[in-house]
Amino acid sequence: MAERQGADGAVTVVENGKGLRPAALGLWGNTVIGLGATAPVYSLAATLGYVVLAVHDRAPAMFLVAFAPMLLVAFAYRELNRAAPDCGTTFTWGTKAFGPWVGWMGGWGVAVSAIIVLANVAEISAVYTLRFLGLGGAADHPVLRVLLGVVFIAGMTWVSYRGIKISEQVQNVLVIVQFVVLGVLAVAALYLVLTGNAGPQAVRPRWEWFSPVGVSASAVAEAVILCVFIYWGWDACLAVTEETRDSGSTPGRAALLATVILLVTYVLVAVAVQAYAGFGDTGIGLRNEENADDVLSVLGDPVGGAVASSLLLLTVAVSAASSTQTTILPTARGTLSMAVYGALPQRFARVHPKYRTPSFGTAVMGAAAVGFYVVLSVVSQNALQDSIASLGLAVAFYYGVTAFSCVWFFRRTLTRSVRDALMRGVFPLVGGLAMLWAFGQSAVDMLDPEYGNTRFGTLGGVFVIGVGMLVLGIPLMLLCAVRLRAFFRGQTLREDTPVLVPDTGEPPVGGL
Repeated sequence: MAERQGADGAVTVVENGKGLRPAALGLWGNTVIGLGATAPVYSLAATLGYVVLAVHDRAPAMFLVAFAPMLLVAFAYRELNRAAPDCGTTFTWGTKAFGPWVGWMGGWGVAVSAIIVLANVAEISAVYTLRFLGLGGAADHPVLRVLLGVVFIAGMTWVSYRGIKISEQVQNVLVIVQFVVLGVLAVAALYLVLTGNAGPQAVRPRWEWFSPVGVSASAVAEAVILCVFIYWGWDACLAVTEETRDSGSTPGRAALLATVILLVTYVLVAVAVQAYAGFGDTGIGLRNEENADDVLSVLGDPVGGAVASSLLLLTVAVSAASSTQTTILPTARGTLSMAVYGALPQRFARVHPKYRTPSFGTAVMGAAAVGFYVVLSVVSQNALQDSIASLGLAVAFYYGVTAFSCVWFFRRTLTRSVRDALMRGVFPLVGGLAMLWAFGQSAVDMLDPEYGNTRFGTLGGVFVIGVGMLVLGIPLMLLCAVRLRAFFRGQTLREDTPVLVPDTGEPPVGGL
C-alpha cells in the first residue's frame, strides 16, 4: 500500500504495482538509468559537430540555452511524478490532464522517439565496434553492419527482458566508462591548449562562447533541436518509478540530478573540443564538414595517441549500446501502462512472473526497432541518417505535452503558494512553450528539400520522416479506439483515477 498526493493536495491510499519489481532501484541506480539513456559519448560524437556548423563558436551557449527548457520540463516531470508516479509518464499524465486522445498521442511520441533512436544507435554500435576491432572494411559493408546492429538490439532487449537489477548493473559499468573517458579527453585537451602544446589550430576559450547574442532564430532553433537530442533520455528515470524506492520523490530527484550532470559534462567537452580543434575548414578544424559526423574521434589520436583513439572508438560503441538498452527498458514500461489502462491490447500488460519485466512489450520494442532499422537501411542509408535528425521533433512533442499537462493537472492549486505557482505553473508553462517553439521553427526549416540528405518531392526528407512518424500514430490510435472503447470513453483512466492498479497485470476495464 502507498499514499499518493492528488492534484488538489488530497492524499489517497492505493494498492501498489503492475507486477514490476518494487524498490529495486535507489537514487543512484535511477540516475544511472537516465544517464545511460542519453548515451552522452555517442550523442556528443554524433551531434556536436553539427551544432558548431549551425552556430559556429556558440555551441557551449546552445547547451546552456537548451538546458533551460529541459530543466523546466524536468520540474514538470518531478511534480507530476509526486502526484501520479506511473511508468506511463507522458501517456498517463496527458490522459489525466487532457483526456485519452492527447494522452495516447503523448505515449505514441515516446514510442516513436525510441524506435528512431534504437535503429541509429544499433548502427553506431556496429560501426564503432568493427572499427575498434580494426575491421574498417567490414564497417563499410551494409549487410555485415546491419547484421551486427541487429545483434546489438537483440542482446540489449534480452538484458532488459531479464530484469531491472541486471539492467542497473550493466548500466553502472557502461555509464562510468563513458564519463571517465569524456572527462579525461576534455581535461587533456584543455591542458594542451592552456600550455601551448595543442598545435597552431587551437584557440583559447572565450567568454563569448557562452552567449547566444547575435545568433539567428533559425540557427538557434536548429542548434536547440540538436541539443534536445543530446539531452534527451533523462526522463527514463521516471519510467522506472514503480521499481524505485520512495517512488514519489526519488525519480524526480534523479531526473534533476541527471540533467545537471549532463549540462556540466556537455559544456566542459564542448569548450575543450572547440579550444583544441579550432574553427578551421581543414584538418581537425570544426568547420571542416568531414569532421561533423564525429568530432570526438578526430581528436582521439592527436590528444592521446593511438591507444586513446582506439579507446574512444570503443567508448562510442559502448555508449550507443548503453542507450539501446535504456531506451527499450522505459518504452516497454510505457506500453505496459497503456495496456493496464486499456489503451493498448491486454497482451502488452503481460509481466514475466520471474523477471518482473513487461515481457511482451519489451519483445515488441526490440522487434519494432529491428524492423525500422532494416527497412531504412534497405531503402537508403541517407534516410537512416535523416531519421536521427528528425528525432528532436518527437522529443519536443512529448516533452511539450508533459509540460502543458503539468500546468493543467495542477490548475486548481497554482494559487495555493508561490512554490506551487512556480514549480507547477510558470516553469512548466515556459518549458512547454519553448518546446512548442523549437518544434514549430524546426519543422518549418525541415520543410526545405535541401535540409538533410533526402527529399520527398518538394519536401525535405527530415520533415517527412519526423512529422510522418508522429502522424502515423493517428490511424493507429483510431484503430485502438474502435477496439478499446472503454479507455477512449474515459472509463479506465481519468483525472481522479488512482494510477497504481492491483498487482494483477489486468486492465481495470476491458482490453483484448
